[in-house]
Amino acid sequence: MNKIFKVGLIGCGHISETYFRGHEYFNNFQIIKCADINLENAKKCAETYGIEACSVDELLNDSEIEIILNLTIPRAHYEVAKKSLDHGKHVYSEKPMAVNFVEGEELLNLANSKDLRIGNAPDTFLGGGIQKSIDLINQGKIGNVRLGSAIFAYPGVQSYHPNPEPWFANNEGGPVMDMGPYYLTALVNLLGPAKRVHGISTKVFEKRIIGIGPKKDQEFTVECPTSYLVNLEFHNQALIQITLSFDVVAHQRNHIELYGDKGSMIVPDPNMFGGSVMTCTDDSGLWEEHKTDELPLGKINITSHSGRANESPTNANYRGVGLAEMAYGIEHGLKHRCSGELSLHVLDIIKSTMKAADTQTPQDINTTCQKADFFTLEEIQKILKQ
Repeated sequence: MNKIFKVGLIGCGHISETYFRGHEYFNNFQIIKCADINLENAKKCAETYGIEACSVDELLNDSEIEIILNLTIPRAHYEVAKKSLDHGKHVYSEKPMAVNFVEGEELLNLANSKDLRIGNAPDTFLGGGIQKSIDLINQGKIGNVRLGSAIFAYPGVQSYHPNPEPWFANNEGGPVMDMGPYYLTALVNLLGPAKRVHGISTKVFEKRIIGIGPKKDQEFTVECPTSYLVNLEFHNQALIQITLSFDVVAHQRNHIELYGDKGSMIVPDPNMFGGSVMTCTDDSGLWEEHKTDELPLGKINITSHSGRANESPTNANYRGVGLAEMAYGIEHGLKHRCSGELSLHVLDIIKSTMKAADTQTPQDINTTCQKADFFTLEEIQKILKQ
């Protein structure tokens, strides 16, 4: 039986609901206390889930808490993670690791110096869809991947989020910072580390209008680019063309396509855990479906009506598996897959992409990381509730 790690949550926003749902699936962590810069938010969260609310300082100083789950807004990720490490806590944060590379590097170095774990979302690459894709690539199903494409494009969060301004703010906003982590983390685990990025960007609308909530119909200023076209080179010689946009009403392109020297692959949504993988290995044009809906982290378990382009109304969503897998690694002295090294490399790609677009100059990626090992069924079952 696994140890059950006691977790303190900081940041009681909308995403916290997803992590509390993790209690239904995973056997080795329990969120027992929550805190928020707005104590009323913490009290509401605590009442909803039957736990204790407290201030951020009280939570950090609580000797019972072993892991801090950092669900604050991106600009606060660094400060909360640093304080957590300084208080001797392991920390698992929502993406991105930080809003600039220097802070991310500092966090990784601090964690290593204190022999503490730092982990980061996204953990969606641990789901059935991406893991099945990795398995097929490892088997040589499509040969050596040389080319590919990826796209995330939709109209933006302002229609369904009551406080959308951070998604359009300088330094922390834009589609590369928001959705880039899902696609880039998946690609790094599919192909290995990246080495160089080229990019251009644009801002389609100077102003946007909030669609719901107390500020409905209020206008706000868009501070950052909202669409990027990116060419990303990998050390394995693959070249992937990526579109990331908050300016597209709808499209019908696949999330990720990979083209190898023996065939082609359609990879399912890297923002979710399941979905079928499709492969074609001859010139007949016939595609083979590799289903994942019977895999432990591929089974459909939620219904979504977000209205996002290309998002299925039914999905597999097992967010929290990265936290559970990190906890298992802490207990057994094993490397965890949603590692600080992976997160820092992805942050390096993100910031280099933004700089390449801003300066119109290709940028070298100066960090690297190892591809995480394939997440085996045996390993998954060790952290799942039976």
